[in-house]
Amino acid sequence: MRTEHQNTSPGAPEPSDSPEAAAEQRGARRAVTLFPLLVVLAGALGLVSPGSFTGGGEAVPYLLGVVMFCMGLTMTLPDFRGIVRRPWAVALGLAAQYLVMPGLGWLVAQTLGLSPQLAAGVILVGCSPGGTASNVVTYLARGDVALSVSVTSVSTLVAPLLTPPLTLFLAGEFLPVDTGSMFADILKTVLLPVLGGLVVRLLAGRHVRRALPVLPWLSAVTIAAIVTIVVAASADTIKSAAALVFLAVVLHNGLGLTIGYAVGRLSRLGEPAGRAMAFEVGMQNSGLAASLAAAHFSPLAALPAAVFSVWHNVSGSLAAAWFARRDGKAKP
Repeated sequence: MRTEHQNTSPGAPEPSDSPEAAAEQRGARRAVTLFPLLVVLAGALGLVSPGSFTGGGEAVPYLLGVVMFCMGLTMTLPDFRGIVRRPWAVALGLAAQYLVMPGLGWLVAQTLGLSPQLAAGVILVGCSPGGTASNVVTYLARGDVALSVSVTSVSTLVAPLLTPPLTLFLAGEFLPVDTGSMFADILKTVLLPVLGGLVVRLLAGRHVRRALPVLPWLSAVTIAAIVTIVVAASADTIKSAAALVFLAVVLHNGLGLTIGYAVGRLSRLGEPAGRAMAFEVGMQNSGLAASLAAAHFSPLAALPAAVFSVWHNVSGSLAAAWFARRDGKAKP
């Protein structure tokens, strides 16, 4: 049975009684649950054996393209019809995404006195679009999945236009930012693969649907590979900076989740929409941030994104469990 809160997304499957949909749901839940462990192991591998991944940075943009292509494969036309049906809610989510997290990134960097490289990395995480894992976590939290998918889709499509200038405005005081080159990179590694995946889904939907249960795992493994390469490239400096970066990530993510939820509730969109807003704002496309940081700044600047990719899945899963448990207690 479909409702307006049910949708097919990058890991947020459409609830249904069909065996295919049930398999997709199980695969997505397992992927988002095990993803933090997978990324931790990937980071540990890069830390223990950094020499094994020398030169791997050149592969990061292509790996990110794989993740974005998978996202495009999971998009459907109803995702975009949801934008037309509720433009106000989607616009609010988009504004919160590109105002709250960039501002929080700058504030956290200033408050903790981060080095220029780390400050730029934290800000770049904030200036990136929403992460696809937010759709899964919204589903697990019994939130408004249709709104989550719509905001993720739009924030990803407009990233080439918003991420470079925001990064220049907020991180330019720390490091030089080449907005033209960053725009081109986001276009090649995000927008074109997403559109390519969407076209393939439209032309070969039947075959793509069979592969949907595998896509969350493919994305998780690919992001883990990105984390391994990023960590390996800055292994010598991680030990001295790890604690501070972790604190910055926890503050950035935690404040984003809280403010996002408040935005949704204060706008009177309802509790499910408030949960969707929390995860849309607080969970970022850290794979994109890591790729851009490594390409335009340094491997050290990509470290916050690598840590964020682990932590936002942990915190998101915990928050989803808390919401679901609260619902259970509220039932008579």
